[in-house]
Amino acid sequence: MMRFGTMWKRGVVVVALSIVLPYAADVNAQTVGERIAIDAAAIDRVAEVSQRDLPVALLKRIVDEDIELMRGPRPDGTYEHATWERFEASRLTSVFAIRPRGDEMQSVEMKGPNVYRVIVGVPGRRLLVRQNRPIWIERVDAEYVGDASGRIQQTSIPVQVWLQPGELRTVDLPTISRQATVRVVATADKESGTGNIDVSLVQARIVDSVRSPYAAAIVQAKALPRLIDGRDIEAIRIAAQRMRAAVPSAGVAGTQAAAIDRMDARSDLQRELREIDELLRGGELERWRGLDRLQSLIRSFGP
Repeated sequence: MMRFGTMWKRGVVVVALSIVLPYAADVNAQTVGERIAIDAAAIDRVAEVSQRDLPVALLKRIVDEDIELMRGPRPDGTYEHATWERFEASRLTSVFAIRPRGDEMQSVEMKGPNVYRVIVGVPGRRLLVRQNRPIWIERVDAEYVGDASGRIQQTSIPVQVWLQPGELRTVDLPTISRQATVRVVATADKESGTGNIDVSLVQARIVDSVRSPYAAAIVQAKALPRLIDGRDIEAIRIAAQRMRAAVPSAGVAGTQAAAIDRMDARSDLQRELREIDELLRGGELERWRGLDRLQSLIRSFGP
């Protein structure tokens, strides 16, 4: 009986999609704008007919693919209408035990995409109850792909400091890597004994351009996953309808002259200014990046 109920719910979704997407089979023949408009209409219609059977995973997958499409992905991993910036999106963290080895150093390794910063810390406690031990951090080595050429680059950044329990050190990579392998070279004091370190790879955030012809549509699309998780049918429908209305017509898609909803564009502009302000309050490298983005933003308004 339960299996039949599940199959029936799936059938409702399939029927709803077949009503909305009778002409969506040939995706290659569609422009980006047409594809986004069709998907927005599908999300709206499915939300309208859904009750407790809202296909959350399916709708979120459609939204994720649409956001990726509107950003204009290039074969080299970059985007036409978005850039990776040194703002933290997430972290990959692992704990390693560092043992004394006389004059030898121990190397621990982590890998991750879109990495721009490495944070090495010594927790206050080891195994929850034991007091941790100081650790000597010799250096951070990294192999990374940092540009469109796909060439593997290497760097070795000296640290050379004893980290006491509760302390950490931050090491910035020369660029935001598409893929990085990071090795922390360290040792423990032979008298104090084994200690633990936390190694975190800080991953960059993707920032959508306010000059994209799909800027307003992306604003609505990025709001949808949270609304879908909350199963807020009315809000989902409003966001989907606004997303569809914000898509530029096929004749102007891909140009900066595309019409953008003023309210959504203002929201994106405010977010851009906040991120620039955050950069200008950072270190020297961040301040230079902030100035570059501020100048680009000013130029985007024309002469």
